Amino acid sequence: MKVWISALLLLLSFLPLSALAATITLPQTGQTKCYDPSGNTPNEIPCAGTGQDGDKQMGATWPNPRFTDNGNGTVTDNLTGLIWLKNATCFGTKVWADALTAANTLASGACNLSDGSQAGQWRLPNIKEMQSLIDRGRTQPGLPAGHPFTGVQPGNYWSSSTYVYYSSYAWYLSIGSGGKYSVNKSNLHNVWPVRGGQ
Repeated sequence: MKVWISALLLLLSFLPLSALAATITLPQTGQTKCYDPSGNTPNEIPCAGTGQDGDKQMGATWPNPRFTDNGNGTVTDNLTGLIWLKNATCFGTKVWADALTAANTLASGACNLSDGSQAGQWRLPNIKEMQSLIDRGRTQPGLPAGHPFTGVQPGNYWSSSTYVYYSSYAWYLSIGSGGKYSVNKSNLHNVWPVRGGQ
């Protein structure tokens, strides 16, 4: 056994590090337009040869359809595999601690859910999960065209992610612009529960 392991380690030592590293393909952003690089005004320009995201459109192509309405108060994101509450404003606005509680105690029978879920299966998404919903080519809301969600507000939605420099702050996502920001946890923002993921 030791001889076999030694031979394997010797073989691996000749491989380049790039062959050993796991790779993932990040999804496209949805950006398809390009803008004047001066940035002073949002003047749209032809994309060809600019090197901007709208020109390159790098990343994994979004699945079609991007979302599946499960008919039970939930929507599956076919890109990430996350399952979102269909009603994006069932809980209204809450301070951060109450948003965590609302998401964690959500269960079938509330918010038009008929999926059989139980309290503890839902949660407040982290900021990366919130950002995964955004189509960078759209605003007000910054969600992909044809999304099946209801009650989506162009306002702000809490994430479960605390701001590292100030523990009294947490990250939220502006669904209108797609931008992420941090603010005191005593502010009122929308709650959009999710389940699944790693």
